[in-house]
Order: sequence, then C-alpha cells, then structure tokens
Amino acid sequence: MADETTPQRAEGGAPSSSGPGGPRSGGPRPSGPGGPGGGGRKFFRRKKVCKFCTEKIDAIPYRDVRLLQGFVAERGKIVPRRLTGVCTTHQRRLTRAIKQARNIALLPFAARF
Repeated sequence: MADETTPQRAEGGAPSSSGPGGPRSGGPRPSGPGGPGGGGRKFFRRKKVCKFCTEKIDAIPYRDVRLLQGFVAERGKIVPRRLTGVCTTHQRRLTRAIKQARNIALLPFAARF
C-alpha cells in the first residue's frame, strides 16, 4: 500500500524520466579512480607557486615576448590565474604587460583563422 502523498504511476504509463534509473540515465554511474566507490589511486594535485615570486621578478617587461607568450592561450586570450598559478599581484602586472605588448604589436590580439 502506498501513501497518498507519493505520486503513483498509471499501469500502462511510460516510466518517469526524472530521477535515478530513468530511461535515459542508464542507471547509476560507476565511480572513477579515487571516487566514493573506492578502488584506484587518489589524485594528488600539487600546489601551484608563482613563477615570478620564486624567481624574484618584480617588474614584468612588456618587451619580453617569449615570457609573455607562456601566459597567452593559443587563441590570444590571457590565461587565468587558477591555471597558471601566478599570484594576484603578478597576474595584474602580467595582464598589463600583455596589453601593452598587444598595443605596440608585439603580441596578437587574436589568433588568425
């Protein structure tokens, strides 16, 4: 006997697509390595350190294109801090240097298609 508060499915009706075990869900997913199901090795992410702090670089030169290209993506976007590991103050200086290099045509604004 079911409670009156729980929704019931009609006898000939199609199964509900919402919730676990629906027709498109394929059932519960198996957990990957290091997941709650155990098995596998835990993934250890090393803490990123600022390249400019470790090398004690205070001023980031806008003329050093080789250095700046490491912080610009293939399409021309500035790579964010969480990916490069640069600290906040150096990311701001780096962004300013990249923009200066773009304005005097040392770096491209966008990739060519």
